[in-house]
Amino acid sequence: MRASYLPAFRKRYLAVIAIASITGCGSGDGPLIAGSGVLVSDFDSIQANIFTPVCSNCHIGATAPLGLRLDAGNSYDLLVGRASVQQSGLLRVAPGNPDSSYLMRKLDGSASVGGQMPLGAPPLAQAEIDVVRQWIASGAPRSPTPAPQDPLRVTSLDPLPDSTVPMLPMTVTAIFDRELNAASVDETTFLVVRSGGDGTFTDGNEVSVFPDSVDVPLVNPRTAVFDMSGTAPVEDDYRVTLTGTGPAVIQDLDANALDGEFSGTFPSGDGTEGGNFVADFSVAGVQPTLLSIQDNVFTPVCAGCHSGPTSNDAADLPSGMDLSSLSLSFMSLVSVSSLQNGAVERVEPGNPDDSYLIRKLEGTASVGGQMPLGGPALDQATIDVIRQWISDGAAM
Repeated sequence: MRASYLPAFRKRYLAVIAIASITGCGSGDGPLIAGSGVLVSDFDSIQANIFTPVCSNCHIGATAPLGLRLDAGNSYDLLVGRASVQQSGLLRVAPGNPDSSYLMRKLDGSASVGGQMPLGAPPLAQAEIDVVRQWIASGAPRSPTPAPQDPLRVTSLDPLPDSTVPMLPMTVTAIFDRELNAASVDETTFLVVRSGGDGTFTDGNEVSVFPDSVDVPLVNPRTAVFDMSGTAPVEDDYRVTLTGTGPAVIQDLDANALDGEFSGTFPSGDGTEGGNFVADFSVAGVQPTLLSIQDNVFTPVCAGCHSGPTSNDAADLPSGMDLSSLSLSFMSLVSVSSLQNGAVERVEPGNPDDSYLIRKLEGTASVGGQMPLGGPALDQATIDVIRQWISDGAAM
């Protein structure tokens, strides 16, 4: 990952610094550079020049660290007005307030938790950070979009459809392609049920999830948020329904109803108003098998940075330890010497106390920080399950 990214980054770094020194910009007073394809304090420009080429290498898809996906279809809605997972008292981006925006603290290295972003790569140039700061100070506006030609559609969901998460999320967030009529979004048009333990939704034993609230945030009116922070954390299959058909439907500001049909690919819809959006996700605790650990820990938490290709050079960490699939995790971990401490195996079958993986997860390793770096530590119950897998012989 790093080999393909650094050359482009260095070119951008030098270009930004060189032109900033000529123009005297970069202090946060306005656009850094005028012109097509060059970084300015506009969200689309920041997406094209920073989030897409730099951040979305790790922050993408189901393996995105802390669920923060920074691809073009998700980044604005998962940043602006959204609470930080690492420091819940702060918003990832607080419009008008860069000093209280957790994104700025991660980019400039002043966050109290985890490392500076981008993790495992050179930090952004100060001129680039200043452009992000200026955008936030200006209210973090979304770039103007042309008038819609199609019905209202769903462009993403958090958690992702068909994903498995190790614990019940605090919220379910639906992202749309335009601003919503907030009055149309409530408990009758945004519904969540769980299967009742049998994985099906047609036999009558389903259990409705009653939200603490359902709302459209003022700072991000293209999102609808179903708050489950007060819901009992039950392991089960969950179904999300957003209504486009029936007596009550989700609408945009022009009273266009949701085009909701979902076939597994975003955006939703068949091109005609109407149709419900329906998608499932699962909550499943971790079991002491590599398959369960892969699905619930390595893939959603670790693989965003530990993405391969495998390397025997410690300078290539974290990507050099590939935890992106069941077979690659096994080959990268079991009976493989640690690159940070060659006297210890990453996973020594039958011996969790002398397995470097456990030391990194519990924060007792002599080198580097506790894993996952930049994210909350795993709860001890999850670590104990990984310990049990190793004690049982660390089988594939």
